[in-house]
Amino acid sequence: MTLDALYKELNYVNHSREKRLYYANLVIENPDLIPKLLDILFRVDDKISPRAAWVFEFMCGKNLEAIIPYLDVFTQNLHRVHLDSAERPVAKICEYLAKAYYGKENTKIKTALLPKHQEKIIEACFDWMINDVKVAPKAYSMNALYLFGQDYDWIYPELILILERDFQTQSAAFKARARHILKKIKK
Repeated sequence: MTLDALYKELNYVNHSREKRLYYANLVIENPDLIPKLLDILFRVDDKISPRAAWVFEFMCGKNLEAIIPYLDVFTQNLHRVHLDSAERPVAKICEYLAKAYYGKENTKIKTALLPKHQEKIIEACFDWMINDVKVAPKAYSMNALYLFGQDYDWIYPELILILERDFQTQSAAFKARARHILKKIKK
């Protein structure tokens, strides 16, 4: 499938789990589509970009290791994503990567996710935490930052500062996640 053909196909992707799963499976079965999907995802001002992000998130949810050859591209560009509906799935992928890296299972992510990738993810997560974005990217970022804080000792003091500063002005969902993360940090 060409880049143009994939772009046209993404017009059919909507919020339904069924559509996102259909296209995620299509990409998993045709790994040559991954760089094309990322190309579209990082056309950050294009209204189709979030649809590519939704498909990429579902693909990563089913087969996270498929991202490994594209970690450089993903981490070097994720800070550019700014549309609300694209930020959530990109932040979710960051959380997936952190969970796989720190999880008990022995995955290829543990060797593939290099410090240079981690630093880009950490930077993007802090940006989502301090900027005016919806609660979902903040929640995924909190969790990813909590996990990366196990290896980067400067993360917890910064994260605590942000969570405590923003606690009173944020939503109930933010407060619930923040309480949970703060409790885990202070153990």
